[in-house]
Amino acid sequence: MTTDLYIHKSDQVYDAIVVGSGISGGWAAKEFCERGMQTLMIERGRVVEHRKDYVTEGKGPWEFANRTKVDNLLVEEKHSVQKKCYAFSDMTKHFFGNDKDLPYTTKEGTGFDWIRANQLGGKSLLWHRQSYRLSDFDFSANKADGHGNDWPIRYKDIESWYSHVEKFAGISGSQENLEQLPNSEFLPPFEMTAPELHVKDKIAEHFPGRQLIMGRTAHLTEPTQLHIEQGRVTCQARNECQKGCSFGAYFSTQSSTLPAAAKTGNLSIAPNSVVHSLIYDEKTQRVKGVRVVDNDNLSTREYFAKVVFLCASTLGSAQIMLNTKTKTFPNGIANSSGVLGHYLMDHNYNAGATGTVEGFDDVYYSGRRPSGILVPNFQYKPSLYKKGYVRGYGLAGGSHRDSWQGLGYQNGIGADFKTHLTKPGKWKLGLHAQGEMLPRFDNYMALHPTKTDKWGIPLIHIDCTWSENEKLMMADAEQTAFDMLTKAGLKDIQSYNSIEKNNPGLAIHEVGTARMGHDPKESVLNGFNQCHDVANLFVTDGSSFCSTAVQNPSLTFMALTARAVDYCVSEMKARRI
Repeated sequence: MTTDLYIHKSDQVYDAIVVGSGISGGWAAKEFCERGMQTLMIERGRVVEHRKDYVTEGKGPWEFANRTKVDNLLVEEKHSVQKKCYAFSDMTKHFFGNDKDLPYTTKEGTGFDWIRANQLGGKSLLWHRQSYRLSDFDFSANKADGHGNDWPIRYKDIESWYSHVEKFAGISGSQENLEQLPNSEFLPPFEMTAPELHVKDKIAEHFPGRQLIMGRTAHLTEPTQLHIEQGRVTCQARNECQKGCSFGAYFSTQSSTLPAAAKTGNLSIAPNSVVHSLIYDEKTQRVKGVRVVDNDNLSTREYFAKVVFLCASTLGSAQIMLNTKTKTFPNGIANSSGVLGHYLMDHNYNAGATGTVEGFDDVYYSGRRPSGILVPNFQYKPSLYKKGYVRGYGLAGGSHRDSWQGLGYQNGIGADFKTHLTKPGKWKLGLHAQGEMLPRFDNYMALHPTKTDKWGIPLIHIDCTWSENEKLMMADAEQTAFDMLTKAGLKDIQSYNSIEKNNPGLAIHEVGTARMGHDPKESVLNGFNQCHDVANLFVTDGSSFCSTAVQNPSLTFMALTARAVDYCVSEMKARRI
């Protein structure tokens, strides 16, 4: 990456503007640039250079003043929400948003924990890298049971695009031939531990129709020549990914799509540029560009392009659209349906169980595997739904042996206790639910009527709650996880259900707000992520989802984005855009 990529002011009319540089934005920029399109990527945050700006990479916990803990008043002020994320620590906090500077509001009596990473690369530097295809059951679920609108696409429409992005990104996993979880283009999977293999066999024995498989993750277990050409090499199994990875062993914008886009010579980047709204031409009924506010000095400027791709996140893209008020669209651009901002969803990670696996004292594991195990959704169609609620959940987890980090909290003192800490403890294994959240109009984000942020943009106001369906699902998931571990022979099993304590948002899988659909009267986008109302405006992040499914959504963000760019370029060449 060279400094001549970065611009400030520009009078150029680009072929495409891409707003956002996370997983979706990186893919949009790569695909446009490789098709010869002059592309401007706009990022609201600072530049993060691959390798150079991974400032804590390789540092051990003992090299931090408080051993990576960040429990102090300064953190409470700046990171009151961000600190709830599993990946937040003194080693990673520089990649998280500043809650003090990025306020939002929620309806009284509700909450939503919005995890943000406003920098070049976005949350692609922080994601947990679990990568799964959606199946036809997921794309047809809304139509099958009547909850939500029908997805305007099916698995066959996106299958080849999954393959396209998987080969480039690098996805490790195992061929399982499950109808509810299609295979990917796989690199070799990580290995299961001996207790996991034991539990896998017990689940197969006692629960026909349920399979325990190795997690599928965007890590290079065995790089191809394509990955090596990207400058990426084999995963070192350090599981310190959120510090940044100079090996490029996990997929991120910095390690993969951004270098590919830059290599073409067609990419420009405007960092520290907060998009305020879109510029709409009433005569042509097209967007002409974007208005931005400088992140540092609050000056304003404009950029222009033939097409605009919003990849600013599920909440960020909807905020930009709602804040673009015109004569034609007084309630937000492309919002003739009135559903923009509605149907906000997140995954339901709120129940599970953990127990002790007896035996296996003579086996251990090597390295720190950056993935876990998964029991794919076994309630993936109406005939398999449990009584009392609809849809289903998967169970993700893993095993480990107690170490000094946990044993150190036990009672003890003296030399014998210290010696005890040097020896591995018992094997523990957990299964934790990841369930669907139903699409509901009443779960929404809007613009606050009076409050603005420091850039003069109305704050996002969120009203999003768990429905009775999600609560019943987690009650069942808790019992199911307990039963499965019991049948597998685990002891001292502890189960939990935390849905009453946790807000939506912490799964960091928020989707909806500008959903796809067949009917422009009840959706914002068509099946190619193109706005029904504005032909040269596309939204390819999680905003476009009609349902959450059970699987982690990032791989589908990638595939939908690449597909949308291909369609957009074809339409541009045919002069329909």
